[in-house]
Amino acid sequence: MKARAHKGRLVMDEPTDLPDGTEVHVEISEGWDMDPAELAELQKVLDESEEDVKAGRVVTLDEVFDHTRPL
Repeated sequence: MKARAHKGRLVMDEPTDLPDGTEVHVEISEGWDMDPAELAELQKVLDESEEDVKAGRVVTLDEVFDHTRPL
């Protein structure tokens, strides 16, 4: 099925017979030029990052700047 973004919402371009309230997952296909292996690696890294956040393994932006040298 296709949808368009309109005022911050996704609007379906074609009718559906799904009952009201049906939850669906949307995959954006435009603009991605990664092959399936690259997408799988990206998902792995994102999952690992989420685990780091949950475990508190994060730093603030100020801490990042404190440890970088000006060019």
